[in-house]
Amino acid sequence: MGKQYSEIHREHMDFIRKQHLFFVSTAPLSADGHVNVSPKGYDTLRILSPTEVAYLDLTGSGNETTGHIEENERITFMFCAFEGPPQILRLYGNGKVILPDSEEWGTYIKHFDPLPGIRQIITANIHRVSTSCGYSVPFMEYVGERETLNISNTKKASKLENYRREKNAKTIDGLDTTIGKNLRS
Repeated sequence: MGKQYSEIHREHMDFIRKQHLFFVSTAPLSADGHVNVSPKGYDTLRILSPTEVAYLDLTGSGNETTGHIEENERITFMFCAFEGPPQILRLYGNGKVILPDSEEWGTYIKHFDPLPGIRQIITANIHRVSTSCGYSVPFMEYVGERETLNISNTKKASKLENYRREKNAKTIDGLDTTIGKNLRS
Protein backbone atom coordinates (compact mmCIF):
# COMPACT_ATOMS: atom_id res chain seq x y z
CA MET A 1 0.00 0.00 0.00
CA GLY A 2 1.34 3.41 -0.94
CA LYS A 3 2.13 6.08 1.64
CA GLN A 4 2.12 9.87 1.35
CA TYR A 5 4.33 12.43 3.07
CA SER A 6 4.52 16.23 3.03
CA GLU A 7 8.32 16.29 2.69
CA ILE A 8 11.34 14.18 1.79
CA HIS A 9 12.37 12.12 4.82
CA ARG A 10 15.89 10.80 5.52
CA GLU A 11 15.05 7.29 4.20
CA HIS A 12 13.67 8.86 1.00
CA MET A 13 16.87 10.87 0.56
CA ASP A 14 18.96 7.73 1.01
CA PHE A 15 16.86 5.87 -1.57
CA ILE A 16 17.02 8.72 -4.10
CA ARG A 17 20.80 9.07 -3.79
CA LYS A 18 21.27 5.37 -4.64
CA GLN A 19 19.39 5.63 -7.95
CA HIS A 20 21.31 6.02 -11.21
CA LEU A 21 18.21 7.08 -13.14
CA PHE A 22 15.16 9.21 -12.47
CA PHE A 23 12.21 10.35 -14.55
CA VAL A 24 10.72 13.85 -14.83
CA SER A 25 7.11 14.34 -15.90
CA THR A 26 5.30 17.52 -16.89
CA ALA A 27 2.25 18.39 -18.97
CA PRO A 28 0.68 21.45 -20.56
CA LEU A 29 -2.70 22.72 -19.40
CA SER A 30 -4.34 21.93 -22.73
CA ALA A 31 -6.36 18.70 -22.66
CA ASP A 32 -5.00 17.74 -26.08
CA GLY A 33 -1.41 18.63 -25.16
CA HIS A 34 1.21 15.94 -24.73
CA VAL A 35 2.37 14.67 -21.34
CA ASN A 36 6.15 14.52 -21.25
CA VAL A 37 8.25 11.94 -19.40
CA SER A 38 12.03 12.33 -19.58
CA PRO A 39 14.64 9.91 -18.22
CA LYS A 40 17.59 11.63 -16.56
CA GLY A 41 20.99 10.11 -15.88
CA TYR A 42 24.42 11.28 -14.81
CA ASP A 43 24.87 12.75 -11.35
CA THR A 44 22.53 15.69 -11.95
CA LEU A 45 19.97 15.65 -9.10
CA ARG A 46 20.45 17.35 -5.75
CA ILE A 47 18.23 17.28 -2.67
CA LEU A 48 18.59 20.80 -1.29
CA SER A 49 16.19 20.42 1.65
CA PRO A 50 13.27 18.21 2.70
CA THR A 51 11.08 20.31 0.39
CA GLU A 52 13.40 21.33 -2.47
CA VAL A 53 15.25 19.46 -5.20
CA ALA A 54 17.14 20.67 -8.25
CA TYR A 55 18.64 19.05 -11.30
CA LEU A 56 21.15 20.18 -13.85
CA ASP A 57 19.41 20.18 -17.23
CA LEU A 58 21.61 19.49 -20.23
CA THR A 59 20.98 20.44 -23.84
CA GLY A 60 19.02 17.72 -25.58
CA SER A 61 16.66 17.22 -28.48
CA GLY A 62 13.74 19.03 -26.85
CA ASN A 63 12.82 21.32 -23.97
CA GLU A 64 9.31 20.17 -23.00
CA THR A 65 9.89 20.41 -19.25
CA THR A 66 10.70 24.11 -19.43
CA GLY A 67 7.69 25.00 -21.57
CA HIS A 68 5.32 23.14 -19.26
CA ILE A 69 6.85 24.55 -16.05
CA GLU A 70 6.61 28.07 -17.41
CA GLU A 71 2.94 27.52 -18.22
CA ASN A 72 1.79 25.82 -15.00
CA GLU A 73 4.77 24.91 -12.73
CA ARG A 74 3.62 21.27 -12.21
CA ILE A 75 6.38 18.66 -12.10
CA THR A 76 6.70 15.08 -10.87
CA PHE A 77 9.89 13.08 -10.32
CA MET A 78 9.85 9.29 -10.19
CA PHE A 79 12.54 6.95 -8.88
CA CYS A 80 12.39 3.14 -9.24
CA ALA A 81 14.44 0.53 -7.44
CA PHE A 82 16.04 -1.69 -10.09
CA GLU A 83 18.30 -3.29 -7.46
CA GLY A 84 17.47 -4.40 -3.90
CA PRO A 85 13.99 -4.29 -2.36
CA PRO A 86 11.20 -3.06 -4.66
CA GLN A 87 10.11 0.54 -4.29
CA ILE A 88 8.82 3.47 -6.31
CA LEU A 89 9.10 6.99 -4.97
CA ARG A 90 7.49 10.08 -6.48
CA LEU A 91 8.07 13.74 -5.68
CA TYR A 92 5.29 16.17 -6.63
CA GLY A 93 6.04 19.84 -6.79
CA ASN A 94 6.10 23.24 -8.42
CA GLY A 95 9.03 23.77 -10.73
CA LYS A 96 11.08 26.78 -11.70
CA VAL A 97 13.62 27.29 -14.48
CA ILE A 98 16.94 28.89 -13.51
CA LEU A 99 18.96 30.19 -16.48
CA PRO A 100 22.72 30.89 -16.53
CA ASP A 101 22.13 34.65 -16.77
CA SER A 102 19.75 34.81 -13.78
CA GLU A 103 20.65 36.19 -10.34
CA GLU A 104 19.88 32.79 -8.77
CA TRP A 105 22.29 30.86 -11.00
CA GLY A 106 25.29 31.25 -8.66
CA THR A 107 23.28 29.94 -5.71
CA TYR A 108 22.34 26.73 -7.52
CA ILE A 109 25.20 25.92 -9.91
CA LYS A 110 27.65 25.47 -7.03
CA HIS A 111 25.84 22.21 -6.15
CA PHE A 112 26.80 20.57 -9.45
CA ASP A 113 29.88 19.33 -11.25
CA PRO A 114 30.32 20.91 -14.68
CA LEU A 115 29.08 18.86 -17.63
CA PRO A 116 29.07 19.68 -21.35
CA GLY A 117 25.93 21.37 -22.64
CA ILE A 118 24.54 22.85 -19.42
CA ARG A 119 21.32 24.57 -20.46
CA GLN A 120 19.55 25.42 -17.21
CA ILE A 121 18.75 24.20 -13.71
CA ILE A 122 15.27 23.00 -12.85
CA THR A 123 14.27 23.45 -9.21
CA ALA A 124 11.13 22.16 -7.54
CA ASN A 125 9.42 22.94 -4.28
CA ILE A 126 8.04 19.59 -3.18
CA HIS A 127 4.59 19.44 -1.59
CA ARG A 128 3.95 15.69 -1.72
CA VAL A 129 6.11 12.58 -1.54
CA SER A 130 4.59 9.17 -2.22
CA THR A 131 5.96 5.67 -2.06
CA SER A 132 4.53 2.52 -3.58
CA CYS A 133 5.55 -1.11 -3.89
CA GLY A 134 7.24 -1.38 -7.28
CA TYR A 135 6.69 -5.16 -7.21
CA SER A 136 6.57 -5.43 -11.01
CA VAL A 137 9.71 -3.35 -11.68
CA PRO A 138 12.37 -5.74 -13.02
CA PHE A 139 15.85 -6.15 -11.62
CA MET A 140 18.45 -4.45 -13.79
CA GLU A 141 22.16 -4.15 -13.34
CA TYR A 142 23.83 -0.75 -13.53
CA VAL A 143 26.83 -1.00 -15.87
CA GLY A 144 27.72 2.67 -16.26
CA GLU A 145 26.74 5.99 -17.78
CA ARG A 146 26.37 6.46 -21.51
CA GLU A 147 28.72 9.20 -22.63
CA THR A 148 26.78 9.91 -25.82
CA LEU A 149 25.15 13.15 -24.62
CA ASN A 150 28.40 14.50 -23.17
CA ILE A 151 30.24 13.70 -26.40
CA SER A 152 27.49 15.24 -28.53
CA ASN A 153 27.35 18.44 -26.47
CA THR A 154 31.16 18.71 -26.45
CA LYS A 155 31.23 18.45 -30.26
CA LYS A 156 28.47 21.08 -30.58
CA ALA A 157 30.04 23.42 -27.99
CA SER A 158 30.42 26.45 -30.26
CA LYS A 159 27.07 25.74 -31.94
CA LEU A 160 24.93 25.05 -28.85
CA GLU A 161 23.22 28.46 -28.90
CA ASN A 162 22.05 27.93 -32.48
CA TYR A 163 21.03 24.33 -31.72
CA ARG A 164 18.94 25.49 -28.75
CA ARG A 165 17.25 28.16 -30.85
CA GLU A 166 16.42 25.58 -33.50
CA LYS A 167 15.48 22.58 -31.32
CA ASN A 168 14.65 23.94 -27.84
CA ALA A 169 12.64 27.16 -28.38
CA LYS A 170 9.17 25.54 -28.46
CA THR A 171 7.55 22.42 -27.07
CA ILE A 172 5.98 19.89 -29.42
CA ASP A 173 2.62 21.54 -28.64
CA GLY A 174 3.96 24.98 -29.60
CA LEU A 175 4.52 26.47 -26.13
CA ASP A 176 7.44 28.89 -25.94
CA THR A 177 10.28 27.90 -23.67
CA THR A 178 12.51 30.49 -22.01
CA ILE A 179 14.80 30.15 -25.01
CA GLY A 180 11.86 30.93 -27.32
CA LYS A 181 10.81 33.89 -25.20
CA ASN A 182 14.36 35.25 -25.18
CA LEU A 183 14.42 35.12 -28.99
CA ARG A 184 11.58 37.68 -29.05
CA SER A 185 13.24 40.12 -26.63
